[in-house]
Amino acid sequence: MKKADNNLQQRNLDTELSKLTDAVSEDAEMVRHGDAETVFNKFSASPRQFVPASSIRLLLMVSVAFISMTGCNRNVNIPRNQTPNSQVENPISAPVPAPPPILQSSGDPNFVVNVVQKVGPAVVRIDSARTITSSRSDDFGDPFLRRFFGDEPQPRQRVERGSGSGFIISTNGQILTNSHVVNGADTVTVRLKDGRTFDGRVIGEDPVTDVAVVTISTNNLPTIALGNSEGLQPGEAVIAIGNPLGLDNTVTSGIISATGRSGSAIGASDKRVDYIQTDAAINPGNSGGPLLNSRGEVIGMNTAIIRGAQGLGFAIPINTAQRIAQELIANGKVDHPYLGIQMVTLTPEIKERIGKLGINITADKGVLLIDVIARSPAANAGLREGDVIQNINNQSVTDVEQVQKLVENSKIGIPLQLEVQRDGRNLQVAVRPAALPVQRESE
Repeated sequence: MKKADNNLQQRNLDTELSKLTDAVSEDAEMVRHGDAETVFNKFSASPRQFVPASSIRLLLMVSVAFISMTGCNRNVNIPRNQTPNSQVENPISAPVPAPPPILQSSGDPNFVVNVVQKVGPAVVRIDSARTITSSRSDDFGDPFLRRFFGDEPQPRQRVERGSGSGFIISTNGQILTNSHVVNGADTVTVRLKDGRTFDGRVIGEDPVTDVAVVTISTNNLPTIALGNSEGLQPGEAVIAIGNPLGLDNTVTSGIISATGRSGSAIGASDKRVDYIQTDAAINPGNSGGPLLNSRGEVIGMNTAIIRGAQGLGFAIPINTAQRIAQELIANGKVDHPYLGIQMVTLTPEIKERIGKLGINITADKGVLLIDVIARSPAANAGLREGDVIQNINNQSVTDVEQVQKLVENSKIGIPLQLEVQRDGRNLQVAVRPAALPVQRESE
């Protein structure tokens, strides 16, 4: 009888062992596939189930055996995106440091080298020479000199030389550069990176945007791809290539510091450009060279610096330069709409200063006309000094830059509807823009 009882107990124990082994295998399989949380919840669920002490010991033995066999870490709370063999010291992962912005934008620590190798051969040096004629009247103020040379001063001439940069945009020799690099030049020489030199011919130049197109007589030239300057963001990586201070093929890099800098903001109020600001080193001789993104596409044409400042360079957006270049290639010139006004943004300080002069301005904001050029479109339309522009074509304007943009985007000969305030009254005035006269400093 006792032996039968022992056999029954052994069979019950074997049955229990089989059930527990199956359960442990199932739970261990959950752990191996990252579902340790389900296992934990299974054994911590309420109400708690009673498990005999012998079964608990057996469960622990099988669990230890399984963990040792699979080589798992002591921490079985394995995230789903980790393999079981990953070494996890803390379930909360430490943050991974982000790469510097320049590397992050390109993904390649040597992207500058790659860009330079790709586009460097298409960046050129442009040397120009112009003859300057000046009067010798200052020298002839001395009666002693007049005894020998007569009373009539003789003009004297000198040759002024300059150097800048440019980049090739077509295989047949069309080159973009700055207007001020070739303005008034008698001769233009283009030197390629491979050492070849060519006589250049200026197809056209536009002083208002400082863009010019030069061509050389050859074919199969390396070119640079033009990018898109819309949507540029401060912090984007940029590269400048040019010939600063006579040091050919100089490469500098940095970031975009700002976009949309107006000409008046950088001391170039006669220019109709919203400049890209960069901290990539730009010096005299860089003018006309490309500002490139991390893919080697031109996003701007380097054009200006502020004297005495460091880390402040400015480039013409390539979309603007390309549009002007297309007009220069097609027509040899660019006609810009012109009203014939000089203006300032009306601020409380300006209003107070004008009030002290006995001029009563009732408007609190807008654009104040301080001069209207005789026989200009503005004068012909009846605009006067002291008028305050409130809106143009139903678009409210509060500063000079807004007026400049609306005028620049208008069509020559198509009237602009201006609302101005004069002597406390609002007036509607239609002004028909004309082509901007050459060398005219005013709007």
